Amino acid sequence: MVFNRSLLARAALGPAAGAVLMVFMASGAIPAYQMYSVGLAAVYTVVVLSVGLLAGWSGIWSVGHPAFFAIGAYFAAYGSAHDWPLEAVVLGAVATGAVLGAFLGYAGARFSVLYIALLTLAFTMVTLELVNRWSSVTGGDQGVPVVQLRSALGLGTILGGSTEAQYLAVGAAAVVLALAVPAAASGLRMRLVAAKSHPLAARTIGIAPEAQSSLSFAVSAACTCLAGVLLGLLTGFVSPDPFSLSFGISLIAACVLGGVGTIVGAVAGGVYLTWNPSLSSAVGLPQPVVQGLVLICVLLFLPGGVVPFLGKPVRSAARSLLRRPDTRLPLPAEESPDPAPLRPPTDDSVLLRLEHVSVSYGGLQALEDASLTLRQNEILAVIGPNGAGKTTLLNALSGLTGNGRVSGTADFAGRPLLRTRATARRRLGIGRTFQHAEVFSELTVAENVLCTRRRITARDRADVARLLHSVGLAEVADRRPGELPFGLQKRLDLARAMAEDPKLLVLDEPFGGLDTSERALLAGHIRRLHASGTAVVVIDHVLDDLFSVAHRVLAFDFGRTIGEGTPDTVLQDPKVRSSYLGTVDGRTRPPEHTGERSMIRLHGIGHSYGGVVALRDVDLDVRQGVVLGVAGANGAGKSTLAGVLHGSLTPAHGVREAGAGVRTSLAPEGRALFKTLSLRENLEVAAYAGGVTGARLRERLEETVEWLPVRLRDRMSAPAGGLSGGEQQMLAIARALIVGPDVLIVDEPALGLAPALVDEVYDRLAGLAREGLTVVLLEQLLSRALSVCHEVAVLHEGVVAAHGRPRDPAFGAQAEAAYFSGGLEAAPNAAAPARTSRVN
Repeated sequence: MVFNRSLLARAALGPAAGAVLMVFMASGAIPAYQMYSVGLAAVYTVVVLSVGLLAGWSGIWSVGHPAFFAIGAYFAAYGSAHDWPLEAVVLGAVATGAVLGAFLGYAGARFSVLYIALLTLAFTMVTLELVNRWSSVTGGDQGVPVVQLRSALGLGTILGGSTEAQYLAVGAAAVVLALAVPAAASGLRMRLVAAKSHPLAARTIGIAPEAQSSLSFAVSAACTCLAGVLLGLLTGFVSPDPFSLSFGISLIAACVLGGVGTIVGAVAGGVYLTWNPSLSSAVGLPQPVVQGLVLICVLLFLPGGVVPFLGKPVRSAARSLLRRPDTRLPLPAEESPDPAPLRPPTDDSVLLRLEHVSVSYGGLQALEDASLTLRQNEILAVIGPNGAGKTTLLNALSGLTGNGRVSGTADFAGRPLLRTRATARRRLGIGRTFQHAEVFSELTVAENVLCTRRRITARDRADVARLLHSVGLAEVADRRPGELPFGLQKRLDLARAMAEDPKLLVLDEPFGGLDTSERALLAGHIRRLHASGTAVVVIDHVLDDLFSVAHRVLAFDFGRTIGEGTPDTVLQDPKVRSSYLGTVDGRTRPPEHTGERSMIRLHGIGHSYGGVVALRDVDLDVRQGVVLGVAGANGAGKSTLAGVLHGSLTPAHGVREAGAGVRTSLAPEGRALFKTLSLRENLEVAAYAGGVTGARLRERLEETVEWLPVRLRDRMSAPAGGLSGGEQQMLAIARALIVGPDVLIVDEPALGLAPALVDEVYDRLAGLAREGLTVVLLEQLLSRALSVCHEVAVLHEGVVAAHGRPRDPAFGAQAEAAYFSGGLEAAPNAAAPARTSRVN
């Protein structure tokens, strides 16, 4: 931790305020009858701070802190009765709280917030029961006195209920507040927040969420036990009444009132808890009623708490003075992307070796018998369609397979890898980025990178500043990631992975969602990493940019390796091309159609998600009776287009026009079935949602059930979760059909299905087309779309790069070029007009 003047000044505010307060107490400016309340407010400040920082930094809401409060108070009573020194009582209480808190934090780390709350609630109930029954120590319901505690360091004797106890409470609270200030600027706080914000990403930088939860709970419990000792001395008597479950709820209310995770907010919460009884008496209402009303008002009107609300104008004014208006920052001139070609690896020694690695989740084989070698500072690209096993391979390398069963062997830099914990792989030299830029939203840009260090020194801050400068983030180092566009968040994800100079960098779809200039910048970064000696494994669907930075390409499909080669030869492999484009077997042919009525028209449709462009200037005409295929690789924008066609997604730009009375229905990617409901209930829910009830519902249900295969008709009362993948897909289509749509939109019907089941699903879709239903089919495999559709539009990076009829002899080559590279090089004269014109 770096102690600068600003940090020391802020840390000194607590002791300074405590000193001033004690001067007022000694001078008589505070009446004697109010001095007890001042001391009690100081004690409550310590407890509220402990609960609030635990919730704000670690995301753990504890109802168990009244128990720790009681442990500290009874330590004071027991020590007083047995003539223990004050220091021994404090150390004993703090150590006991730390051990119990560490256990609760570790045990609760694997559960959700609700279950942690229940765990801490149970702990409080058990503790209070022990207090009531262990009467020889606690006095039971009658309580036990705290007479005095003598200091072993010669600091005198503190009498229970004395003025000295009040001064001690104020002084101790001032010290705790002073310690909290540097803790808020430390790497500890950053790592706690990182583990809370994104546990999976935290593991990739060496942070174990369980250890962080255990540590934070231990510190919080220890501080609360200290507050309990102070309470025992302040009151001179300890009984079970102050430690009830209602006090635990009051603590949470005080944290929310002051501002969760804020130091000054803890002071406000402590004052509120102390004077709430006086406020209740003044308004003539019971304390629980007043607390409830105050909490409701805060949640409705000041959801961040009183202190953050009052401080917001000050922070906004300061940021407006320091902020630059342009957030799309280019790289510095000296770090501009190098247009020179990629150099071959300079070291032939093997850095990474995988042999027969498989990953399975239950009956699903996500990765099967994968083998590869990676040389020092080599860049290996991994390609394949959606669901091919690429991300599973990266997860196996970074230790993020979760509950998956992993087999095989892997060696990294001569050390076994697969049995090494994910948090330890960072120390081995493996860095990782994520497809969607999984940054820590509650930390600043600089803190997102600094949290990779356990102890932060001035040198660490200088190193991080240089790293952020190298990726063009120096000007936004003090901003939160949520304030930045997606491209800069991607750079931040890369910078965090690059911290500490890893030997191997694992990049998951780094080009996805970036525009042309941002992809060029990223390619330059990858080349510089290679030049510095870093090896890279990268997967992506943007093949042009991926191949421009790769020495070697490995192709996957259905969890297996299907091809390997250089970027200029790998797509010539028939197996690799088939995995992307599919194969045509001639089984299913679209019926002839004569309808020209326009059912849905899209004009200039564009849409983005947080800066990620999904669709750009899309024109499309869906005509009656047509089977329209929309083909494209994963991330091309197909699902977004499906939502726009369906009408459930309002585009950011452009116009959607639907014919009079045209009803659309969507079978989404992934099926989205209600798996605990029966087949019949899934159909009925969809019908009710579509306004189909009564006799019409019974009629539609009968027709839809008749459309299903016999093996499903006989199991209408069975839960949907028990169906196979193909059966679930047919149920999803049937659910879309039950409302009697004029246009059926089916998103990725073949995803994850065996070939035989794919044929069955497509045969049934062809049958619907023969009955005259208009079908929009969104498909990853181009050849299948060409074989079953009247018209095919090829999406590439959100743009309709080709649109035509499969029967046109020239369209196949045009569509294939558009699928891989947008068609700009392969068919420049045909692809561009097709983006805005309808093919009849």
